[in-house]
Amino acid sequence: EVVVQFNADVADGMPWKFIPTQREVRVKPGESALAFYTAENRSSTPITGVSTYNVTPMKAAVYFNKIQCFCFEEQRLLPGEQIDMPVFFYIDPEFETDPRMDGINNLILSYTFFKVNED
Repeated sequence: EVVVQFNADVADGMPWKFIPTQREVRVKPGESALAFYTAENRSSTPITGVSTYNVTPMKAAVYFNKIQCFCFEEQRLLPGEQIDMPVFFYIDPEFETDPRMDGINNLILSYTFFKVNED
């Protein structure tokens, strides 16, 4: 089993609360898993945000496959609005046979939300 831990950040000036709904999931390579993140607009105006992600350790990132994700899609939240956003993923089964992955049994999936400038 591989432990996938979840991390959430917001860029400076982004008045959102953004957290992973669960700290981690345990998944066997080849099996799909579902996780959620929650975002809340804590400002008094509608805000559109977009997120980027990364997986660490970097050398294991090639084996992390997202089936469905909110990343790179604009999310518009009204003042005080809160949404749950799913991430559906799997770890490629080849992870288990790659000698470079020996000793790696933890991955961290990190998202950062950025404010989209609306002109």
